[in-house]
Amino acid sequence: MKLTDDEKAMLDGAEGKARQKALEFLIRYGTALGAERLVDTNNVGGYMIADRAGYQKFGGSFDALFSLTGLDSEEPIELPKVKAFSCQFETDMDPEYCKIEGKDEEDYKRFRANEKWLSKIGVTLMCTCTPYLVGNVPVKGEHCAWMESSAVVYINSVLGARTNCEGNASTTAAMLTGKIPYWGFHTDEHRRGTHRIQVEVPVKGLMEWGLLGYYIGKQVGEKVPVVDGIHVLPSRDDLKQFGAATASSGGVEMYHIPGITADAHTLEEAFGGRTGIVELKYGPAERKWAYEQLNLIGTDKNVDFVMFGCPHNSIQQVEEIVKLLEGKHIKDGSHMWVLVPHTIKDLATRNGYTKIIEDAGAVLMSDTCPALGHLMPKGTKVMATNSAKQAHYLPSMMGIEAWYGTTEDCVNAAITGRWEGELK
Repeated sequence: MKLTDDEKAMLDGAEGKARQKALEFLIRYGTALGAERLVDTNNVGGYMIADRAGYQKFGGSFDALFSLTGLDSEEPIELPKVKAFSCQFETDMDPEYCKIEGKDEEDYKRFRANEKWLSKIGVTLMCTCTPYLVGNVPVKGEHCAWMESSAVVYINSVLGARTNCEGNASTTAAMLTGKIPYWGFHTDEHRRGTHRIQVEVPVKGLMEWGLLGYYIGKQVGEKVPVVDGIHVLPSRDDLKQFGAATASSGGVEMYHIPGITADAHTLEEAFGGRTGIVELKYGPAERKWAYEQLNLIGTDKNVDFVMFGCPHNSIQQVEEIVKLLEGKHIKDGSHMWVLVPHTIKDLATRNGYTKIIEDAGAVLMSDTCPALGHLMPKGTKVMATNSAKQAHYLPSMMGIEAWYGTTEDCVNAAITGRWEGELK
């Protein structure tokens, strides 16, 4: 791998042992991927939350734990301040709601200590899978090092930033060095479209964008789909839902919607001269198939848990839920969680939305999600959600049934305790 002078100096230990170890890891990682060089980054999004077992194993030393998991060093190294702007993605709990999440005092103390340590080394505690909703909005062409599949596909596609779907170790190393291997979606070649999907039915609203994304992900896997035939301008939240669905059912890290997403104004620009394009269509039959797949294991229509916010909700989504919920109350014995970044929760509180949600018997929760934290109200058997990602993952992860539908379908299920949603 070709190194710049500053990289060579870092590798020689000029900036301390932690950065030296981090760069050593990035060189091994990049070499395995076939990268010929590293690229500078000043925008890293990672996950540096210690689980309970790890915290206990290393005696409460975050430096020791992340030396091993982030720097591949069995020798504990005191981590210095991060070199690149870095943000923490969502975490494994919302400390305000420990009890309903099944967490105890030990978990609470671990979490607060972890937050304090992250602040000490300079990591910004955004604690969300949607940092672009709360201030971290990379620009077109900016090289980033982000993990979290829905965030990666969003900034690659909608914003035109450049990142691969990184892991804990590579993002930790990138935070400390301001470097990441130059390969994959950092390069022009890898960002060109591979599949053309001709959309033959109207696509409008979160549920429909989730269905389209789920179908496309299943068909293209980890390739780069180009979506043609979109005639209604999607919202930011539509694209957020769409990308999360493609990344869940497949492994999509980038897509193009010519004239809408950042990298392509036309079909020709999206494909960039690539030949051998795979042609697919999305019509009534494919739409029905996607809906049935997402509701495949839903048999019991008695819903006891309704979940919104994967990816985390925007303030507009919270407002929509509040309008459907205001003056009503969820069914006794049921639970409803609305998940947001903490910054959005502050905004919701200022606008009176938090009170409306709580008066209805629901919870406005931040910093986490059921899939990442393995969190769910005790005794949950049947969930309803407007998130294709959660409908895909949670049944197998948590051993429950799930229903997927519109936001209105889900609010109604919370109020009545019954699933009445259908494909119209």
